[in-house]
Amino acid sequence: MSEPEFYNTIDKPAVAEFKDRGSKFIGLAFPVKSIEEFKKILEGVKKEHPKATHHCFAYRIGIDKNTFRVSDDGEPSGSAGRPILGQIDSKKITNVLVIVVRYFGGTLLGVPGLINAYKTAAALALQVTPLVQKPVLVNYQLQFDYTQMNDIMRILKQTGCTILEEEMNLFCSLKIGIPLGRLDEVLFRLGDRKGELELKKMA
Repeated sequence: MSEPEFYNTIDKPAVAEFKDRGSKFIGLAFPVKSIEEFKKILEGVKKEHPKATHHCFAYRIGIDKNTFRVSDDGEPSGSAGRPILGQIDSKKITNVLVIVVRYFGGTLLGVPGLINAYKTAAALALQVTPLVQKPVLVNYQLQFDYTQMNDIMRILKQTGCTILEEEMNLFCSLKIGIPLGRLDEVLFRLGDRKGELELKKMA
């Protein structure tokens, strides 16, 4: 099976609220690209909601969607993190984190009630942020002489490449993300420079 050229995700954070028998559930959806980014966001949410009784979450990261984690944060096992992840997966999206913050309202909801509340808060947060389709990028290191700059920048722009890092001196070094669907075209167009350019695929 060939690799997908695009993946679906969200571009902007979103917030939604759900109430049940006095408890308040705040669903917060975030675009994330790494576990480090997730940790920073979770820390920020905990600082923002220090009096909340639970900060439950789920995330799925990566084009292969193999990196994921769920947390019930003290709620009964399986009643929070899994239902949140279920909402991320039902939309077939990745590079997404959803945290649901709960303020306890004094009435126990029971496991079915909790599953419904966490699922609904996550679903509402994902409904209010638009889903976007992004190209799968293949990362390359590109080195070239400064005189080639305009030409190379034009090719990168025309083919929708993303510049991840740049170092501009007499000899320039760029880290670029090339859309998988245009990889052959980009390599062909950059390759026609007779040794004045070095292109290496990054691990």
